[in-house]
Amino acid sequence: MSYGVLEELRGGLIVSCQVLKEDGLDAYRYKGRKLFGKLFILAMAKAAELGGAKGLRIDGPPNLRAVKEVTRLPVIGIYKRRYPGYDVYITPTYREAEAVAKAGAEIIALDFTERPRPRGEKAEEIVKRLKNEYGVLVMADISTFKEGLRAYEAGVDLVATTLSGYTSYTRPKEGPDLELVRELASAIDVPIVAEGRIRCPEDALNALKAGAYAVVVGTAITRPHKIVESFVKKMKEF
Repeated sequence: MSYGVLEELRGGLIVSCQVLKEDGLDAYRYKGRKLFGKLFILAMAKAAELGGAKGLRIDGPPNLRAVKEVTRLPVIGIYKRRYPGYDVYITPTYREAEAVAKAGAEIIALDFTERPRPRGEKAEEIVKRLKNEYGVLVMADISTFKEGLRAYEAGVDLVATTLSGYTSYTRPKEGPDLELVRELASAIDVPIVAEGRIRCPEDALNALKAGAYAVVVGTAITRPHKIVESFVKKMKEF
């Protein structure tokens, strides 16, 4: 298990490079050729590295393996998969977690909320197996302080505020949940990663001031149509 990776991420920006169908980048045709989302993910990952990012968050083993070929940045790997009847979809079972580990992720992130997982699996069990069988670092994506404490007690290496405001029992804020960052940073001694609704450099700076070890930004950097929408919305105020 390489804790040197954590030192590389200290105080740094982690860019989430993902492509969704609604982004217009998932499958784009140009002069008769179909360009798949993986190409855009690779380009965004390389651009993030050139811009000074300290790490990447990548979804899916194929994308992860491809990204590892074009950048030396450490990768937080996830595997989004939806199971009917379950809200948990960020690395929901050990099957997805193992696939991400085999693809070469230095850190594996998984949903660590109170919500039930497919097949009755428990997040604690997934963490234990990953560490025993692959020796990788594990990051817990949580939505509440209580979940953060539970993840810490389960032996995770990082706790991220990724899902604050995105579970049925948490209220979304206009910006990042800096209060949750502060609470976690003062209560547990593993790195706290600020993630979710970080829309500008000032938000990222404030997250560090609140006690975040590192900051993850996705939409504000790698989802062009959302960036355009924010400009259009603001200009309509004129």
